[in-house]
Amino acid sequence: MQMPQNTFKAALAAGRPQIGLWVGLADATAAEALATTGYDWLLLDGEHAPNDPRSILQQLRAVAPYPVQPVVRPVIGDVALVKQYLDIGAQTLLVPMIDTAEQAALMVQAMRYAPAGIRGMGAALARASRYNQVEGYLAQADAQMCLLVQAETTTAITNLRAIAETEGVDGVFFGPADLSASMGYPGQPGHPAVVKTMLDGIATVRAAGKAPGILMTDPAEAQRYLDAGALFVAVGVDTLLLVAAARSLVQRFQGGTAGAARPGS
Repeated sequence: MQMPQNTFKAALAAGRPQIGLWVGLADATAAEALATTGYDWLLLDGEHAPNDPRSILQQLRAVAPYPVQPVVRPVIGDVALVKQYLDIGAQTLLVPMIDTAEQAALMVQAMRYAPAGIRGMGAALARASRYNQVEGYLAQADAQMCLLVQAETTTAITNLRAIAETEGVDGVFFGPADLSASMGYPGQPGHPAVVKTMLDGIATVRAAGKAPGILMTDPAEAQRYLDAGALFVAVGVDTLLLVAAARSLVQRFQGGTAGAARPGS
């Protein structure tokens, strides 16, 4: 059996922008439906959505038949948790709240087998190796692992160059909500100071030869960051899209005949 290829990692290395969607519904059917819609990558969120390794596993299976790459975000950059997500078949992780190059380097080690890292052996039990049917999995796995780290505090911005230059880090993601709060502008990701920080950050990450990323649901703003050099950009969130579409539909009928009382009721 062949080793699954991480086409997302290859695209970032080649400088090809990848458009993604945030998936927080924590449901395999929803993830599969979204996998059919043409995005390059789907972020399966284990930080702010009610996911755990078992629910992420079901979503990885659901999206596997489709030409989209899953990116998994754990709740924290924990070595043991990273091991679990890699063993269930995740090849790309987006690790939140990385403030220093030392934290980034630990995550690099967590995603690699010895002697390059500290990932626990156990692939024979794992979906990642297709239950020990990928020939030479241990020798091939490291090359397919993609590590994205989140810079979302002023401390991370101070250390951004060192984080981006950490060997084994493939990309740095800017979290506008947390970063704006850390900068003293909670709820204002569009504040000029925040925007400038992220634009400067994108340039810093690109200068280090790595891929910058961001989540931006405003189309014009998403395009601004793409034009500035961001290479992986999430342009929507499933929960927001669902609620907005449902609200828009019902508002078409509220106040009209569909909402009027029926005779005799």
